[in-house]
Amino acid sequence: MQLRDILKARIESGEITARLPSERDLKNEFGLAPMTIRKAVRLLRDEGLVIAVTGRGVYVRRDH
Repeated sequence: MQLRDILKARIESGEITARLPSERDLKNEFGLAPMTIRKAVRLLRDEGLVIAVTGRGVYVRRDH
């Protein structure tokens, strides 16, 4: 939940406006397990803040 909160704050502040950092980048920055990162991204997707594009990454929804 903490990672979700951090990423949500970065999206809402405009710090992240397009593509979210990769799972590898988030792992390096926060030292979290891949499953924890995936869960945070899934929560953001469920909230409608991001959209996952297979093979391309996770992007901030323009209409959030």
